[in-house]
Amino acid sequence: MTQDGAHTPKTFAAWLRDQLRRRNYPERGGQKQFSTDSGISPATVSRLMRAEGEPDLRTLSALAESLNVPLGEILVRAGVLTSQDLAAAARPIDPAGITSAQAAAELGITSDRGVETFERMVDGLRATEPNQRRASG
Repeated sequence: MTQDGAHTPKTFAAWLRDQLRRRNYPERGGQKQFSTDSGISPATVSRLMRAEGEPDLRTLSALAESLNVPLGEILVRAGVLTSQDLAAAARPIDPAGITSAQAAAELGITSDRGVETFERMVDGLRATEPNQRRASG
C-alpha cells in the first residue's frame, strides 16, 4: 500500500510475490509453476510480477481462486476498488432507506450536537417534499 492508501501495479506485484513465496513457490521457476497450477498464462503471471498493465477481471478471479483469497481483497489490492468501495458494495440496500442519524454517521458527523443539527436539517427538508407532507398530514 502506498502512503495515501492507494494500491498500484507495483504494490500489487509486491503483494503477489509475497503470496507466492508464502505458498512455497521458489523465486526461480516459481512463476512458471504457479502459472501451471493456476491456469493463468505464464506471460500474464510475468506481466503481473513486473507490475506492467492492469489485470482483467478473469485473471483477478483466477488469482483469487488459486490463492484462496476473497475476490474483494484481490480487487482492492489490484487497485480496481478502494476498501471503501468494497465496504459500500457489501452493505445491503434497505428499501426503507436510512435514518437521518445513520446518514449523519455515514458522513462522519458524530457529535451529539452535530447529529441533532443534521437531523433537524433533514426533517426540515423532508417537510418540503410533497409526498412527505401528505404522509405526515
